[in-house]
Amino acid sequence: MSDDIERKLGAQPEADLTDPDNPEWTEEDFARAEGPEALSAAELAAFPRTRNKGGRPRSANPKRQVTLRLSQSVLNHFKATGAGWQARIEDVLKAEIERSGKH
Repeated sequence: MSDDIERKLGAQPEADLTDPDNPEWTEEDFARAEGPEALSAAELAAFPRTRNKGGRPRSANPKRQVTLRLSQSVLNHFKATGAGWQARIEDVLKAEIERSGKH
């Protein structure tokens, strides 16, 4: 950046980024904060993804993340089918397990 540009930028006043409608939390605000366990049943129903322990609900059959190398043609084929393409790959693999009778 040239010295002229740096000088002009340095001469500009500091932007005021405070928002009176959304003030920054203080230590006291954090101390008073309550978790989702303090919500009523109606509030929890209105926000079904709110949980006491955060994250996704535990599955009876949890999945594991792995690294899998697939050819570009396989990826292109499944991605072309739209959202949920990864689940469709799993469905094909499960069908192969069933077909082989080795489960």
